[in-house]
Amino acid sequence: MNSSDKKLKVKASYRSIAKIDVHDIRQMYGIFCQYYENTTWDIFLHDLSKKTGALILFCPKEDRIVGFSTLMTCEISVGGDKARAVFSGDTIIEKAYWGSRALPLAFYKFLITEKVKYPRQAIYWLLISKGFKTYLLLANNFFSYYPNPQQKNGHLAEVVDNYCLQMFPDYYDAEKRILDFGDNYQHLRGDVADITDKMRRENHKINFFEQCNPEWRRGTELPCVGVIDWDDLAKYVLRYVTKPMSQGRKEVMAQPNVAELRPLPQASVANSTAAILPLQRRA
Repeated sequence: MNSSDKKLKVKASYRSIAKIDVHDIRQMYGIFCQYYENTTWDIFLHDLSKKTGALILFCPKEDRIVGFSTLMTCEISVGGDKARAVFSGDTIIEKAYWGSRALPLAFYKFLITEKVKYPRQAIYWLLISKGFKTYLLLANNFFSYYPNPQQKNGHLAEVVDNYCLQMFPDYYDAEKRILDFGDNYQHLRGDVADITDKMRRENHKINFFEQCNPEWRRGTELPCVGVIDWDDLAKYVLRYVTKPMSQGRKEVMAQPNVAELRPLPQASVANSTAAILPLQRRA
């Protein structure tokens, strides 16, 4: 077993905001800064404070967080009816761990829990995609989702319109179905998850994402939705069990000497404990 394969032995679990301590948040922010520009500690903390919790990807061997995905559960209105929603915020995984299935499995468990709590209520996964990898989390794992490169599930466009107008009324372009937070908004660094001509040719989903969100490099977001029902969850389990090695993992294993990106030095978020205490008190 090579060193890259060992690095992929990680664990993922959901933690409520009350269970994410100061040390965890510092590590999360350190990872975030490696991949995004136009961000600050205050912006990151403010955004995290609005979430219900986060899926944490942890490497036991190195005793540190190597990725995370923030989540918020809420109610939305769809066609005048109330529906349950799971909103995904920032999802970042260090490149050395791309392709690990630990985070998707933890997310699946979280969705099962939500569906058990609300068995008769429609539940939707809401996410906004700055880059193609976030979009592929939806397109590669859900069966009923929008926007869809095969032009399926057009009825879900109404769900996208409704939640964007409820959550981001000042930034939603309903005609393009794009969220534009302005030129100073957080965006992926230029060398992270770029889209090449080869990728456009060989992966129609990546090509479709860029067609829908052509200005993704400056931080425009593609709002998406996936349906969470019992039939799709069962299909998800079968796909997860039989799914071959992901492209992300192939990329990592093809680069056994890839340098790991480390969190920023603690000094970069020094004296931040006081800023975090209000978030912790919300428990």
